[in-house]
Amino acid sequence: MRRAVVLGLRRLAAPAMALGLLSMVTAVDAAVFSPASFTLPNGLQVVVISNHRAPIAIQMVWYRVGAADEPAGKSGIAHFLEHLMFKGTKDVPPGEFSKIVASNGGQDNAFTSQDYTAYFQRVAKDKLELVMKLEADRMANLVLTDAEVLPERDVVLEERRSRTGNNPGAQLYEHARAALYMNHPYRIPVIGWKSEIAQLTTEDAIAFYRRHYAPNNAILIVAGDVTADEIRPLAEKYYGSIPRQEMKPRARAAEPEQLAARRVVLKSPRVRQPSWSRTYLAPSYTTSTGAEAYALQVLAEILGGNATSRFYRSLVVDQAVAASASAWYSADGLDSGSFGISGSPRPGTVIDVVETAILAQIKSLITGGVSADEVDRAKRSLMAGAIYVQDSLRAGPNIFGRALTSGRTIEDVENWPERIGAVTAADVDAAAKAVFRDNRSVTSVLLPDPTS
Repeated sequence: MRRAVVLGLRRLAAPAMALGLLSMVTAVDAAVFSPASFTLPNGLQVVVISNHRAPIAIQMVWYRVGAADEPAGKSGIAHFLEHLMFKGTKDVPPGEFSKIVASNGGQDNAFTSQDYTAYFQRVAKDKLELVMKLEADRMANLVLTDAEVLPERDVVLEERRSRTGNNPGAQLYEHARAALYMNHPYRIPVIGWKSEIAQLTTEDAIAFYRRHYAPNNAILIVAGDVTADEIRPLAEKYYGSIPRQEMKPRARAAEPEQLAARRVVLKSPRVRQPSWSRTYLAPSYTTSTGAEAYALQVLAEILGGNATSRFYRSLVVDQAVAASASAWYSADGLDSGSFGISGSPRPGTVIDVVETAILAQIKSLITGGVSADEVDRAKRSLMAGAIYVQDSLRAGPNIFGRALTSGRTIEDVENWPERIGAVTAADVDAAAKAVFRDNRSVTSVLLPDPTS
């Protein structure tokens, strides 16, 4: 049975076949893949990444629509439609899509984020034409009825119960996101609010499908033992006849100026390991200027990238107050990004000690800056990750899909090593001072509650 995947801005809940996206997001955001690209007359952009190490191919179709594009009061409709895309067409009966892929030795799945929805199949090269035919069919010919839609709505509600309702960490994350964004739809969970999911209808799904699922709102990415000359006639044959549609701009509510720091505390008897984190609003690759986004990526590596990072050396090794400490930077948002810091105490240490120690590290960084040696080490680590990630057949389609659905270009991705390499200590210091502003942050604390 297909398992839907819901992507958050920081963490990914996914099966192994979700393409290892989390490690690529947190470790490295791009590498040089030298793809070929062309656009069909109906507006479908096609990207081909050749990798001839094995006779395997991955097809991915990315739509420029996600949870942040949903109509007010219809939260969860993007993810719900992702489920319903497996319900069939006139030529493919309900539930047969994944069975056909599996019977031909392949694997398939899909995932939804705030900014995109993506579908993929991994098959032997000689089965690629089959899955291209299947994917193009459901882009244009999805058939939905209450008999298929309403039971699947119950599946999504159960997914929400199992992933959020029974998980204190997920509950805290959801509350923290709602606090981090005062007005922008990034504050709404990708899976949707329970009360609104329960009201979604077949008509809602059909309307969302017709508005957003069109070739000129999609990107076809094929990677593996293929060439652009092989893919072009197949793309033209199966996708080229699908008519383009008039697409409205992705208009979203703007975030007002934030003036007050926020703090969210959740206690639960299910919590065994306390944790503390603080998330700051930050620019994304799309919204940043100059070297800011690349400097923030280097900063995250300096603070929490590995065993030589500032957090690990100070909190885990020297002071021995934390069992773990980390930093991360999410840069892929169409409208904004976020920068986070976190830590969990060692047994016998209260959470306040970890918070004080982490914030002392931030204060030291702001006042003293970073050294050129730290920046060079961080850049070498990121560059090494970029080299290693090129070995993965699934890395390229994910990296380019996330970039192209959030307003970036192939050139932006391919130039990533050069832009990281140009980051200086002064760039990192300036980025840190701009981002580490308490009034643009949410502090999250997860605690056990033995009295419940």
